[in-house]
Amino acid sequence: MPRASKRKAAPASSSSVTAPPPDQSRSRTAKATSKTRLKESDQIDNLFDTYANSSLGQIDPEGIETLCSDMKVEYTDVRILMLAWKMKAQRQGYFTKDEWQAGMKALKANTLLKLVKTLSELKKEAEAPQNFEDFYSFAFKYCLTEEKQKGVDIESTCELLKIVLGYQFPSQVDSLVEYLKVQKDYKVINKDQWMGFLRFCKEISFPDMANYDENQAWPLILDNFVDWKKQKSGGR
Repeated sequence: MPRASKRKAAPASSSSVTAPPPDQSRSRTAKATSKTRLKESDQIDNLFDTYANSSLGQIDPEGIETLCSDMKVEYTDVRILMLAWKMKAQRQGYFTKDEWQAGMKALKANTLLKLVKTLSELKKEAEAPQNFEDFYSFAFKYCLTEEKQKGVDIESTCELLKIVLGYQFPSQVDSLVEYLKVQKDYKVINKDQWMGFLRFCKEISFPDMANYDENQAWPLILDNFVDWKKQKSGGR
């Protein structure tokens, strides 16, 4: 018969002794994740309370101005409008708590410093080809401050064009703004005309406008603008 081995059985490894069952480990991870999310949610809410008008339960225009000041960003910076777009804000100059929470979570920003750092990425996101038209459309709707309002007054339209399109298409926007201020046919701009301005800037060669065809489905205001621009340039 073979001799019994004198070798002692290897002691169980410490990991096998101390490692919790898989279910218990997953439970601990889930709890830790839940605590982290709860902490981040509290930080988002605390940041909201810093700028909110307590009597309204919302961040109002004064609160947004203070937020801009703390972020060292101009109130008219296009990124503030992009922030409103990200929050899906429904009322110009106001952020509800739900809008704030949704936007900050989407941006993964739970502190002022993180929010500032996300602004550059937010700008890239809004300017991406698949997103910019949606942002541009939002900018118009955001300016409709009255119930059942369908158009934006000329002065506000000019300011909005400079903020939203001016840095991308400066020559086109400068000319459009100049025309809008001198023309007498329109007192307000509607959604179709607003979207036409974007299409014009993207598709039409400027300043010669050689590929502009008034027989295509352009808003009449753009036909008038092209005629005005050509006359101003001394050509037809």
